[in-house]
Amino acid sequence: MTEPRWLDETEARVWRAYLEVRRDLSATLSRRLTQEAGLTEADYALLVPLSEAPDGLLRARELSVLADWERSRLSHQITRMEKRGLVAREECPTDARGAMVRLTASGRAAIEAAAPGHVEAVRTYFFDALAPDEVELLDSLLRRILDGLPRDRG
Repeated sequence: MTEPRWLDETEARVWRAYLEVRRDLSATLSRRLTQEAGLTEADYALLVPLSEAPDGLLRARELSVLADWERSRLSHQITRMEKRGLVAREECPTDARGAMVRLTASGRAAIEAAAPGHVEAVRTYFFDALAPDEVELLDSLLRRILDGLPRDRG
C-alpha cells in the first residue's frame, strides 16, 4: 500500500479555509436570499436557468443537468415551486415520457426581484474582498482545478 501524501501545514490551512469559506459564504447568501426575496437556494438554482431559457421553458431532464441535481430532487423541488406558483409542469409535445418546466409570470417576477440583491451579496461577500488582478488569478486557479476533476458525475 502506498503511503498517503499528507497535506503540509500550509496546504492544510488553505484547505480548511476553503471549506470554511464555501460553507459560510453559501449560508450567508442563502440566508440573505430567503430574508430579502423569500426564495430558497433551491428555488434560485432552478429559476435562473428557466429565466434564461427561450420562453422560460426547459425539459425537466435539461433543467436537472443545468442544476446538477438528481431527478427525484428536481421533481420534489418543482412540486414545491408549483404550489407557490413559480413554475408549471407541462407535457412534452415530442416525448410523452418527458416533462417540460415553464417559468410562470410569478416565477419571473420573483427571480427579477431577487437577482439584484443576490448579485450585490455575491459582490459584497466575494468579489469586493479581491483586487481585479486577484479575481483574474482566482479564475485561472479555479479553472485549472476544474480541468483536473473527473467529468463523469453520475
